[in-house]
Amino acid sequence: MNLFSLKAAQTAERTDQGRLRLSVLTADRSQPIDDASVTISYSGDPDSVIEEANTDSSGQIPELTLPAPPLEYSMAPSEYQPYAEYTFRISKEGYEDLEISGAEILPDSTATQQAFLRPATPRETFQDIVIPAHTLFGNYPEKIPEDEIKPIDASGEIVLSRVVIPETIVVHDGTPDNTSAQNYFVRYRDYIKNVACSEIYATWPKDTIRANVLAIMSFTLNRVYTEWYRNKGYDFTITSSTAFDHKWMYGRNLFESISEVVDELFDNYLSRPGVRQPILTQYCDGQRVQCPGWMTQWGSKYLGDQGYTAIEILRHFYGDNMYINTAEEISGIPASWPGAPLDIGSSGNKVRQIQEQLNTIAGSYPALPNVTADGIYGEATQNAVREFQRVFNLPVTGVVDYPTWYEIQEIFVGVSRIAELV
Repeated sequence: MNLFSLKAAQTAERTDQGRLRLSVLTADRSQPIDDASVTISYSGDPDSVIEEANTDSSGQIPELTLPAPPLEYSMAPSEYQPYAEYTFRISKEGYEDLEISGAEILPDSTATQQAFLRPATPRETFQDIVIPAHTLFGNYPEKIPEDEIKPIDASGEIVLSRVVIPETIVVHDGTPDNTSAQNYFVRYRDYIKNVACSEIYATWPKDTIRANVLAIMSFTLNRVYTEWYRNKGYDFTITSSTAFDHKWMYGRNLFESISEVVDELFDNYLSRPGVRQPILTQYCDGQRVQCPGWMTQWGSKYLGDQGYTAIEILRHFYGDNMYINTAEEISGIPASWPGAPLDIGSSGNKVRQIQEQLNTIAGSYPALPNVTADGIYGEATQNAVREFQRVFNLPVTGVVDYPTWYEIQEIFVGVSRIAELV
């Protein structure tokens, strides 16, 4: 049995609960898979199934409530593992079986897990994903210090002319010189969510989460803006090594509270006066490793407990001349945010565009109702937006706010590209 199972058995009356939303999609991420079989067990005892479910037409199982360790384990450094680890086994005729082990469930938090099934082959291969320990609990190399601002006047230096949010980044799953490590093409927002869920706890104060997400995004955009690794002859944007960059974990689950912050802030980065490039905002945990002049994760948590805002937390560590800036462009998006939410009573081309995009997405997600693309935001459009938000783990409001707008854009692009290849 894993550490959580042993601890839970010893302190059953103090065990808390977390929530799980799991969805199953095709490997190209374009189609939900219905009637897939999902079994859930503790990672320390994978043969003892505690939940079984089948996916619906949106590829989702019903939301589950699962045991998790006491909340206090994630609110201060502890010798006890603050999250429960679960194993998901997923099968569907015509697809390879998939097992994901080490998925994290935190108390009072909603975890979201996407599982991608590959078509079956005559060799009967099996896909096995093992999620490593969270960086605040496991042992990882500490960050090798770098200058937070990169020189841009060196001969041959490749630097973008402006800060642009990339559609995807290439993650090298290892140290830079590990030629056997695999490269993964990852949506920018998904990358940020993955790293944040791997390096901080979803139970922390919202402004602590915001401060850490801003630091992660600024660091990542510095790598993008300066073409840091490509300028050194590598074919990737960033690595998954904590010694060089941030910890990204292939196949890991996300947490709703962190995802919502990323969706809220994903076009932001940190800057200093007179400096064009995003700041390479480095940090450490502040418990096992100290890093004067950098943000510490536990330190940011304690400041959040005291009511500090995100920018106050960041300035506490990086100085008063740190500012939040906004990227000039978001790549890979058919249309930019209209500037105000779309709701009942809205009308015009932006509404018509959303209606058309939702109808296209409904071709892959049959739970979404088709609407008349008349440019008028009525109840039918509101209901379609609500269903979209439910399927894609957004707050269900029926309003096309900033996060919903860009999620519709990205899902529409993904579905449309696959359709063009068929």
